[in-house]
Amino acid sequence: MVTDAEETSGSSAAPWRGRVLAFVPLMAFVVLATVFFVRLMSGEDASVIPSALVGTEAPSLDLPPLEGLARNGQPVPALTDAHVEDRVTLVNIWASWCVPCRQEHPLLMALALDNRINLVGINYKDETANALRFLGELGNPYAAVGVDPNGIAAIDWGVYGIPETYLLGRDGTILFKQVGPFTPDSVRNNLLPELERALSATAGAS
Repeated sequence: MVTDAEETSGSSAAPWRGRVLAFVPLMAFVVLATVFFVRLMSGEDASVIPSALVGTEAPSLDLPPLEGLARNGQPVPALTDAHVEDRVTLVNIWASWCVPCRQEHPLLMALALDNRINLVGINYKDETANALRFLGELGNPYAAVGVDPNGIAAIDWGVYGIPETYLLGRDGTILFKQVGPFTPDSVRNNLLPELERALSATAGAS
């Protein structure tokens, strides 16, 4: 049996719960806004997102080649573990339909001129003809290209969205991750210092 007092208490509690629930989205927004503000004011490059894979061994590579792709008159090989073993390597994940990939491509072409760096690519969810047209137009910076038509390899690498680039040390450890396209500033301030450290470690080990 519900008394009048209990009925009154229950009816008054309902609007109170409603008001509390109405503030939940606002509180969530405030928390997220605070996190973004702190990150912005920290001066960190937002494109450099911490990854659980940094500091760990890179996922295994066994991807088929981009058929029909050549470099200096020779077929570009598939991307396998053998092609990154014992070398300082940049693994760039790209696609012809990716507008930011086109924007960063001249920087990759410049990096490919440094013979100390092994630059390879993973072609993500792309059509072969479109990928070949993309590299035919803009140039091919990759010493090896593997195709990932279903995005399975990208899942293994923890890809957020393309382009993404990973720096591997000589021992296959992931040293650095770039989310989004490289810019001249991000290459100069973020990538090159990590590259020089990796190359110095390689020279010291030899």
